[in-house]
Amino acid sequence: MAQKFSEIIQSETPTLVDFFAEWCGPCKMMKPILEDLKTNIGSKVKIIKVDVDKNPQAANTYRIQGVPTLILFQKGIIKWRKSGVLNAKELQNMINQYT
Repeated sequence: MAQKFSEIIQSETPTLVDFFAEWCGPCKMMKPILEDLKTNIGSKVKIIKVDVDKNPQAANTYRIQGVPTLILFQKGIIKWRKSGVLNAKELQNMINQYT
């Protein structure tokens, strides 16, 4: 996972990473929001989900204190970060700033 994850976030295409946990109620709320976002933005950005319980090394590396935490990477650099539930419009506006 770590090698593949680092390759994904090194991409020229921005990558939105949703750090989540299965037991997290707000994380479950993000799933349809991210699906809606993907429908609206198409290939402008990759969206991946990382379960912090199954990938504690990634959670520690990026100092994930709470879930959901969303981080936008481009060329391995964190461009944006926010914890909590956001709506698709907020996410789309943020992504438009970086694409």
